Parts: sequence; C-alpha cells; structure tokens
Amino acid sequence: MTSDPRPGRPAGSPRTDPAARRMDAFRRSETPRRVSVTSPRTAAARRSRYPATREIDEQTRLGEVYMRSLLRTQFRLALFVCTVLACVVGGLPLLFLLIPELREVDVLGVSLPWAVLAGLIYPAFVIGAWLYVRQAERNERHFAELVERR
Repeated sequence: MTSDPRPGRPAGSPRTDPAARRMDAFRRSETPRRVSVTSPRTAAARRSRYPATREIDEQTRLGEVYMRSLLRTQFRLALFVCTVLACVVGGLPLLFLLIPELREVDVLGVSLPWAVLAGLIYPAFVIGAWLYVRQAERNERHFAELVERR
C-alpha cells in the first residue's frame, strides 16, 4: 500500500487504494438507473383536436348532423307536450258531451265546465310549460356533454 501524502489519512484508505476505487465504481454501476422511455412516434400519438363546437360554428356536415339531432329532440318534446295538452283540452268537451250530468253540476255557484276551464286548464298549461322547459334544458345539457366529449 502506498502512503497518503496528506496527513491524517491512513494508508490504504478507500479513496487512495486503486482497488477500492474500482470496487466503488463497480458497485455504482450495478445500481439500476432510471431511464425514461419514449416512443419514436410521438407526433403520431398526438392528433390535433378539432372540437365539435367548431364543426357546428363552421356549419360543416358533421355540425349539421349535431344540430339536426338537437332540433329533432327538442321538436319531439314540444310535439309530445302539445299533444298531451291538446288531448286534455280537447277531451273536456267530449267528456261533457258523453256525460251530460256533469254539465249541470255547480261548484261554488259556477257550472262544472266553466270551473274546469278556469280552474284546471290554466294550471295544466303552466305545469306543462314548466315540464317542457325542464326537459328541454336537460336535452341541451346532454347535447353539450356529447359535443364536449368528442
């Protein structure tokens, strides 16, 4: 072993012994190193997003399909609500025609047909309108989720 030229360091210490230095280097090379792995096709993995809102704004074929589906859904809802209200309003004269005794019943001094028209039809319209608005907003939320998800 060689002597260390610096005082206070014993001869043959790991820093001065060439065999110990080689052993330290060997131990360091055995430890696994972290390696980041990347694909050579990084450009292929990233495609530019073409949002559906842009399709709608630019009025492309796909945007037309999206808008047509929303309009068709809203139209079906409006048709359903109007049909239900028309059946109720149209069914009342038919009900009073088929059961003539109902025409002669008085409710608080008012005949039943007028009481039904004044007291039940308008609240039915209000409830129908409220349900329509609620469902129409739900349809629009679903449409927005569909467009954002794409």
